[in-house]
Amino acid sequence: MEKNFALVLGGGGAAGNAWLIGVCAGLAEQGLDVARLADAIYGTSAGATAAAQLRGGPSIAELYAATQAPPAAPAGPGGGRAAGGPNGPDGRQHSGTGPGGDPRAVFERMRAIGAAASSALDVSRGMGAFALESDPSLAPRAAARLAQVASRLPSQQWPERYVGIAAVDALSGELVVLDRECGASLAEAVAASTSLPGGTASVPIAGRRYVDGGVFSADNAQLGSGFERVIVLSPLTRPEESAAPRQFEGLRREDAWGTTLGSQVAALRSGGSVVTVIHPDDEALAVFGANLTSTGIRPAAAREGYRQGRAADVGR
Repeated sequence: MEKNFALVLGGGGAAGNAWLIGVCAGLAEQGLDVARLADAIYGTSAGATAAAQLRGGPSIAELYAATQAPPAAPAGPGGGRAAGGPNGPDGRQHSGTGPGGDPRAVFERMRAIGAAASSALDVSRGMGAFALESDPSLAPRAAARLAQVASRLPSQQWPERYVGIAAVDALSGELVVLDRECGASLAEAVAASTSLPGGTASVPIAGRRYVDGGVFSADNAQLGSGFERVIVLSPLTRPEESAAPRQFEGLRREDAWGTTLGSQVAALRSGGSVVTVIHPDDEALAVFGANLTSTGIRPAAAREGYRQGRAADVGR
C-alpha cells in the first residue's frame, strides 16, 4: 500500500462532535497526534466539522479547550434556537423544523424512506428527493446557516493536508467526497455534509445539490480503503451494535449494502488495512443520554472522549 494512515470521523450531533475532538486530544496526550500524522482525514456530518477543525490550524489542545467553554447563547428570535436547521454548523443535529414545523415529521418521512428501500442507493435517492422537495421552504435560511458554518471553522481555507468531506448528491443518491478540488469553499462542503434532508436546505456545489453524508452511512469507513492503517472514531455505534449505527432514525443499514460500520471495517481488513475502531463506552453513552443535539452536554462529552482517547490501545 502506498498510503499510510487515514482517520475517519463519523457523525453524531453535538455530543458526537465534542466526543470526537476529545478522543483526538486524548490520543495526542498518549503521543498520537492524529491531526498532524494522518495522511488523510475523512469526515461525515458532525465528523466533517471535526475534520475541518482538526486541520484548521489550532492545536488539538486548543480545540479541546474550546469544547469546555460554556455554549453560546442561542441567536434565534426571542432567545430561540439559532438559525441553521437541525444539523448545526459545529455538527450539532438540532431538532429543527420539518414539514409543517414539526421535526417529528422529518423522522417519520425518513423511516418511510428506509422501510421502502431495497438498496443503499434507494435510501440515498429517497432522502435526496425529500431534500429537494423541502428546499423551497428551507432556502430562506440557507445563507444564514452557511455563515454559521463558516463561523465555527478555525480557517476558511481548505487545508494543505488532505481533508475529504462525505456528502450525498441529492439527485443521483451517490456518495461523493468533497475536497479542495470540488469547486466549493470549505464551509460549503461542511454545510453540505451536515445538511439533514427535510430540516436544512440542500447545498449547491458546481451545479449539483448535496445533503448529509450520513444519509449513506453513519461513518463511511470505506473511505479509508487503500490505507495501511485506518482509525475510525464512531460516535453512534457500540461494538455489539457495529452493524446497526444509530443515526437518521429508521434509515435501514444492511451489511449487503456496505452501509454498516461492521461491513465496512470487514472490507477494509480484507483489503489489508489494519483498522482500529473507537466507540463511546458505557460511561460516555450515559453522558450522551437520549438527546445528542443538546449543546449543553458538549463539555462533558468531550471529557469522556478525552478519557477514552488517553486509554485507547491504538498500537504503534
